Amino acid sequence: MVLVPVPWEVTVSYSNGTARGPEHIFNASLQVDLYDADVKDGWKQGYYMRTPDRQLLLRSDYLRKEAELYLKCLIEGGDVTQNDFLRRSINDVNVGSQKMIQWVYDQTKELLDKGKLVGLVGGDHSTPLGFFKAIGEHKGDFGILQIDAHCDLRDSYEGFTYSHASIMYNALKEVPQLKKLVQVGIRDYCEEEVNYINDNSDRVTTFFDKDIKERMFEGESWKSVCDSIITTLPQQVYISFDIDGLDPKLCPHTGTPVPGGFEAEQIFYLFRRVIESGRQLIGFDLNEVSAGHDEWDANVGARVLFKLCNFMIKSNA
Repeated sequence: MVLVPVPWEVTVSYSNGTARGPEHIFNASLQVDLYDADVKDGWKQGYYMRTPDRQLLLRSDYLRKEAELYLKCLIEGGDVTQNDFLRRSINDVNVGSQKMIQWVYDQTKELLDKGKLVGLVGGDHSTPLGFFKAIGEHKGDFGILQIDAHCDLRDSYEGFTYSHASIMYNALKEVPQLKKLVQVGIRDYCEEEVNYINDNSDRVTTFFDKDIKERMFEGESWKSVCDSIITTLPQQVYISFDIDGLDPKLCPHTGTPVPGGFEAEQIFYLFRRVIESGRQLIGFDLNEVSAGHDEWDANVGARVLFKLCNFMIKSNA
């Protein structure tokens, strides 16, 4: 199995640091024990993470500085239309994001064509769009199981066409093989996104964190909630895991942490139930892991990534 790191965080709207998430996760992975009670010998199949592309990282760093100046102007109430430099900056960011998406598409398509199992490691949550396109072409119709605090259904958020806050909007718009998006843990969203969900109920099903918690507060089991989630998924499932779907105590330095969320074991249980239902895991991404000074986020991220790799092996055995 091959892991493709994408060191990119140009459009992050709060805290940065996710572009270096892959290398921090790799370093933290040296502390992860190989025994997994769910998939005992998965690691023996071999997991290989490519070296992060330095040119892509440098491009991300450069464009991030342009994006920060643009965002600062917006926050301060400035008129971007009157500033030639900032108008060029937003165009640079959008063009740069398109090039990143093409790069991801090329990298993942090549691996899929060789028969490899593939996972993507970001970076911010804008990174997997090219992978969605490649896996759709390779596997046909599929659904995305999105673990996230945010809907990511905004249209051109803050002027960025390929913002991390627009990844699922763009996926539904640009990937015809994506027939179903199932979102779990959503707890920070806007009216525009709620309207989008309501207007596209045939393609989008959202399990809001508030509703899940209320069901459990009133006596329903997590197993029952998971069963209701799984029934909405098609046969082929791709997992898109934004680490901020977890309780922020597990990812305090992620780009946009939100109170609420899940314990890691709850999500692992959901994934295990998905596989036990007979559905096939065809790919995954893990995004928004940002290492803090104590490396805690990377420690958690490495364990989440190992579990995703093992479930991928189990599902495709």
